[in-house]
Amino acid sequence: MNKTTLCFLMLAGLFFTSCVPTKDLIYLQDKDNGAGNTPMSQVMSKPYRIQSNDILTIAIKAIDEKLVTMFNIGGSAQTEEGAYFQGYGVDDHGNIRVPVLGELNVLGYTTEEIRIKIETLLLAEYFNKEANIFVTVKLAGFRYTTMGEIGSSGSKVLYRDKVSIMEAIANSGDINITGNRKEVVVMRQFPHGTEMHAIDLTDINVMQSPYYYLQPNDFIYIKPLKQKSWGTGTTGIQSFTTIISVLTLLISTYLVFKSL
Repeated sequence: MNKTTLCFLMLAGLFFTSCVPTKDLIYLQDKDNGAGNTPMSQVMSKPYRIQSNDILTIAIKAIDEKLVTMFNIGGSAQTEEGAYFQGYGVDDHGNIRVPVLGELNVLGYTTEEIRIKIETLLLAEYFNKEANIFVTVKLAGFRYTTMGEIGSSGSKVLYRDKVSIMEAIANSGDINITGNRKEVVVMRQFPHGTEMHAIDLTDINVMQSPYYYLQPNDFIYIKPLKQKSWGTGTTGIQSFTTIISVLTLLISTYLVFKSL
């Protein structure tokens, strides 16, 4: 094998290894070679249980709104800033302070359980059933944070009760071409501490993962592909341009030394 052939093979190898393969960019592929129409049984996401530093919005209504005015001093919180100043923040002990009712412990409760708790207290101490008390309890927005190889990193808030990781990524501008879709790290808070889990977004089976649906305050980290650190380009054109530049430099250097 002569030097020209060897050089060509080395450059060709560099060309193909520096590009990002299409299969690494496509989401939710059927890697089991199924028919493509097989319905996926998604894992049911567990109800979120309130943690310290969460912010709740609580609204209490009745047929006669004057009866519940004193319970709604905080007003409505329609924006993120409004939720921070007017919502009910959960302190380090898991308590919130509700007008008239005082301190209520909500740590580890679901929003539905908190609603029932407040309704029970109101009916037991302040109202009868004829007042038709109607209580709603919600998280003040679904907050998550993204970092790494993604279009828009930072904290985001969606005003929804349920958010999948695909929706969160789309809302953050999608993963960059240099991002590793096969090893997306989700960091999640639990009472015992933080847990980390990596999921493969190119595999359709990810929809069965308990991390496919996010929980409030999840942190999503997108690792870079090795092609980014190599700096050889992520597409065929970029890699070809890099190789031509390197080859031109080598030939120019060779000619300069040869002419000396």
